[in-house]
Amino acid sequence: MNKNEGILEKWFHLSENHTDVKTEVMAGITTFMTMAYILAVNPSILSASGMDSGAVFTATALAALVATLLMAALSNYPFVLAPGMGLNAYFAYTVVLNMGYSWETALAAVFLEGIVFIVLSLTNVREAIFNAIPMNLKHAVSAGIGLFIAFIGLQNAKIVVDSSTLVGLYSFKSSFEAGTFLTEGITVVLALVGILITGILVVKNVKGNILWGILITWALGMICQVVGLYRPDAALGFYSMFPDFSGGFGIPSLAPTLFKMDFSNVFSLEFLVVLFAFLFVDMFDTLGTLIGVASKADMLDENGKLPRIRGALLSDALGTSIGAVFGTSTTTTFVESAAGVSAGGRTGLTAVVSAILFGLALFLSPIFLAIPSFATAPALVVVGFLMITSIIKIDFADYTEAIPAYICIIAMPFMYSISEGISLGIISYVVINLVTGKAKEKKISTLMYVLAVFFILKYVLI
Repeated sequence: MNKNEGILEKWFHLSENHTDVKTEVMAGITTFMTMAYILAVNPSILSASGMDSGAVFTATALAALVATLLMAALSNYPFVLAPGMGLNAYFAYTVVLNMGYSWETALAAVFLEGIVFIVLSLTNVREAIFNAIPMNLKHAVSAGIGLFIAFIGLQNAKIVVDSSTLVGLYSFKSSFEAGTFLTEGITVVLALVGILITGILVVKNVKGNILWGILITWALGMICQVVGLYRPDAALGFYSMFPDFSGGFGIPSLAPTLFKMDFSNVFSLEFLVVLFAFLFVDMFDTLGTLIGVASKADMLDENGKLPRIRGALLSDALGTSIGAVFGTSTTTTFVESAAGVSAGGRTGLTAVVSAILFGLALFLSPIFLAIPSFATAPALVVVGFLMITSIIKIDFADYTEAIPAYICIIAMPFMYSISEGISLGIISYVVINLVTGKAKEKKISTLMYVLAVFFILKYVLI
């Protein structure tokens, strides 16, 4: 072991976590590659609220960099953070465009949400909620997230599309008839090929299999463009597979969004509703991600608790407030962290590598923004498979455990929300065990009852 490896061993306890530098670096790159899309998508969504897209790009990269480094420093876990999908859409389309608030006021809500979370993290409230959830439900969360991110991957690749039955399979026949096969259709084919390639690499146990799956799929796309099988059409949202360096490597200015929070509406009832919505979705999305990914990586102890969870939750809370200062929506732990964990990442070194890449993305944005969604989609689909294997740990012999677990699992993809899966899982767990007389035997914690009532009230009142 050389001097540098010795330092990394001391900081991240690699051998204790049964990993090494090479594995952690590959895992960090893999996680970053699967979530680099946020650098392109977040500015696109938030700019709809009137925010400067260049400034949002810089804020997104900086928020991910700082929050992920905090995760590594405070918890030594391989979880990566960035402004979250869903929360950014709520920010732009609901709070600003629908409710009529300025984006500066929405940023104030995000900032205050982070402050509330910091307090809740330091007072063990979020940790207590994590620990109160029964082990079978924790396995269900992991399996549900597996289905959810696989569904996201299938949508990103346009393998699954809108249809008269809500969702359906992409129609190659229609793409030929409409003349769109060489723009859209071929990317669907490449995504399907990418899933098979990534699956074969997993079966062969190739080191860095998920990352290689992304890169090979992207390379196949470049080849298709060179030989004419793929034709970019910016008007339809299909761009060149190759990075565009015509704009240079400059970092867009942060000035248009930095410290632009407006606290003038803080004491209005509507503002408090907005704040609560941000709080709820972020809290249970984050808890769900931590439960699911940690469960898959066997990081939970024999009691189903996650050691050092306070540091993980605190980094998430700090990241949210810091991100609002930079000028972006809620920063949260990304479910794509599962890709790095599946690639062998077990320590904060994985997170540090991802954070460094977010920093580099500020200077090399043309490269990272060129990664097509059909290339990262296979990674999400295969990681979904790896996560759904947690379902075999659920006790299906006990229906009072299995039925709530089942509800939790199906709610996530069907309702497109990790937090809804947790909500319905907890409500059904408490109600089924209470009505069937199993509650005392199970020793359901008081906090589970409180959460069940809270979730029911949320559905009734909001």
